[in-house]
Amino acid sequence: MQTQSIMALAFVSAFAVTSPVIAQDKSDWPDNFTVGTASQGGTYFAYGSGWANFVAENLGISGGAEITGGPMQNMALVHTGDLKFGLTTMGPARESLEGNSSLAPGLEMDNVCAIFPMYQTPFSVTALADSGITSISSIPDGATIGFGPAGSTSDTYFPRMMETLGVEFERRNGSWSDLGGQLQDGLLDVIAFAAGIPIPAVSQLEVQTDVNIIGMTEEELKTITDNYPVSEFTIPASTYQSLEQDSRVVSMWNFAIANCEVPESLVYEITKLTMENNDKMVSIHKAASTSVPENYTKNTVLPWHPGAARWFNENGYQIPQSQIK
Repeated sequence: MQTQSIMALAFVSAFAVTSPVIAQDKSDWPDNFTVGTASQGGTYFAYGSGWANFVAENLGISGGAEITGGPMQNMALVHTGDLKFGLTTMGPARESLEGNSSLAPGLEMDNVCAIFPMYQTPFSVTALADSGITSISSIPDGATIGFGPAGSTSDTYFPRMMETLGVEFERRNGSWSDLGGQLQDGLLDVIAFAAGIPIPAVSQLEVQTDVNIIGMTEEELKTITDNYPVSEFTIPASTYQSLEQDSRVVSMWNFAIANCEVPESLVYEITKLTMENNDKMVSIHKAASTSVPENYTKNTVLPWHPGAARWFNENGYQIPQSQIK
């Protein structure tokens, strides 16, 4: 699996918190860490690289982000220990845990542990305004649709959703930035995004051209929520300048993950730092407004890392021993 590393330097910056980490034995901590994200132009990369910087700067350990194929590949890389940390979505996490990953069929990726909730990934559609596409039902038969990187949450679920809704299409994969350029150049009819909002590639498109950000009808929402592990979600009109009113779509939860063998004390400090400094996380990406401890219940798939579970249990969020690796 080819990936690209973007290392973060552990210098003091705007992401540093003023209170120092309590001195402790770090003898079993690794010299550095890497967070598996996704393609550039997507929320995973912005969120993950910023978070890696934040952790590195405050815990005194060198760290950085790595460009990957997204949630499914991150599960594989974290499971094998090639990466210490990653970001994933609950749908791909379940498929990987059960041995149904398209990247490694039959391999039950059970060495991956949850560490904290991130945000919901809305599934939304974007087309150029002059395309005449204003709804999912108006996507013409044979339309070329970009579904993001191969193996990503969008690529795993959105084609199935489109087929369920009766859309006939030609499939295209690529990074969100590349697909945004192809849409603008007329090489794609539609991009089916699954990413935390605001999606950098969509925000960039809006600056350069007029776009339609397309939601789902009541009937479409019911069809999709009845058939997939998603829930209804509202994209506020204030998210994008192209939206004149709130857009109703579906979404899936994302969690940060760690290899279950990463030292408990390190994961405890990372969880503490992240969960106790939401203002700093929101400064990294607005989607982090829901990266708060109350959302720990949204993990219904993965076992919890002992270090993360210790912080949650110490702070009144009950994770039973049966759910801890």
